[in-house]
Amino acid sequence: MSIDVKNLHPLEIKLLRYAQGELRAERATADLGMNVGQFNQATSWLLGKELIRESQRSARTLYELTDLGHQYRASGAPDELVLRVVGERGPLTLPEIAEAARIEAKEIGSAFGQLAKEGLVAMDEAKRVTVRGGQPSRRMAVIRSLLDRAAKVGMLEEESLGEEERQVVAAVARKRGAGSAPFKVVEREEVVYRLTPEGEWTRKELLATGAMGDEIGQLTPAALASGSWKGKSFREYNIATPPARVALGRRNPYAEFLQWVKDKLVSLGFEEFDGPLVETEFWNGDALFMPQFHSARDIHDVYYIKEPTHAREIEQPWLDRVAAAHENGGATGSRGWGYAFDRDFTRKLLLRSQGTVLSAKQLPKAKIPGKYFGIVRCFRYDQVDATHGADFYQTEGIVLGEEVNLRTLLGLLKMFAEEVAGASEVKYVPGYFPFTEPSIEVHIKHPKLGWFELGGSGIFRPEVTEPLGIKVPVLAWGLGIDRMALMQLGLSDLRELFTGNLESVRLRRRS
Repeated sequence: MSIDVKNLHPLEIKLLRYAQGELRAERATADLGMNVGQFNQATSWLLGKELIRESQRSARTLYELTDLGHQYRASGAPDELVLRVVGERGPLTLPEIAEAARIEAKEIGSAFGQLAKEGLVAMDEAKRVTVRGGQPSRRMAVIRSLLDRAAKVGMLEEESLGEEERQVVAAVARKRGAGSAPFKVVEREEVVYRLTPEGEWTRKELLATGAMGDEIGQLTPAALASGSWKGKSFREYNIATPPARVALGRRNPYAEFLQWVKDKLVSLGFEEFDGPLVETEFWNGDALFMPQFHSARDIHDVYYIKEPTHAREIEQPWLDRVAAAHENGGATGSRGWGYAFDRDFTRKLLLRSQGTVLSAKQLPKAKIPGKYFGIVRCFRYDQVDATHGADFYQTEGIVLGEEVNLRTLLGLLKMFAEEVAGASEVKYVPGYFPFTEPSIEVHIKHPKLGWFELGGSGIFRPEVTEPLGIKVPVLAWGLGIDRMALMQLGLSDLRELFTGNLESVRLRRRS
């Protein structure tokens, strides 16, 4: 295959002129002043023209300091703070240590457990922490060394670490949810390229022409006005280049599907609600009777807001009523969860992790009887695959009234599964959610992906409705509308809903 060097892109020209022996992204971008995206684009073009080939591919693991890691380095990690505070002030309880060190009680608890395992601290009969030895453990010394090195060099190469350092950093590093760890795991793949025989010949031809890759490809009004084009070389214009096809505008099929669902629900008498993306822990979990300490919170790995971290206040009387429901049941007839409700934690700001937050906020102002829905975007840490995303849409709703019951709820779920999702095989299974009883999950069968959960539903517990002023049964559901779209649009991967491939988007139409 013969390549006309005059038709090469400037990025290709620069890489070919530079390529001698191995071609590596890190070195080439630094020497040529390219960014990684330009390098990748140029190498993909050269690979397609068979001017270069891939000679080596290797995986690299690096550890990068997070904001929390920088904080630990500056102020001390929780285990260091425990030793320091108790060493300076004498025996203290865990809450007293947390207050003195100005960090959360759960971090102090984890630090105490690790220090106790290493024999550095103990707890006396009065549940006060005492220090057995004032010197940090070997593990703590290694972490301190790693924090200092990472701050100095930027990233730690796994290959540069000793076996002990690898074990220690692996225990305190995270790929997902790295905001809660001092180190973030960064995995990179390094590819090495070499010129093919055709590439060697093309490079010689290119050097003979004197082309440098900085030729002007477009003469703009700004260049004419400034005179910057004078004395510069111009790329030759290829009149055989086919013009770009004009693609007429068309509605995005997924956006069109969402609008269709909204129209359907409005036609059934539902009123639409909406709310901000940023919510408080109060509405995202506490108002839904999710205990602040319970493992049920673990299913919602949320994105916390860095600045500001807390809302100024929570609306009354809802704060007092919800707090009472958690602590002793309040006026709900329940015994509650039996713990001291944290009124500071409840003000923490986050990106909503579930659409049910809007259902809770609707209750104080809802009409009885009433029907409400929302199509809301939610955010959670999750492994992205064909049926999961780190952000996603839910259709969320409530139905209030004296006469509504489980049979009413099953009818609604049947409508969503069969009429909205278009599924022919549906099953309903018992579920558990802290805020509904009974709770039901609805599953549908996809022709390629098989059975998967469409979402959860149930009847709100009195601990949810009573504090918010509602004394009638409330049906609630939160269903993955992204997954419904898979069925309706004939897709088998959620990522296709958000593809940048315009041809694919234009072909997807709801039947």
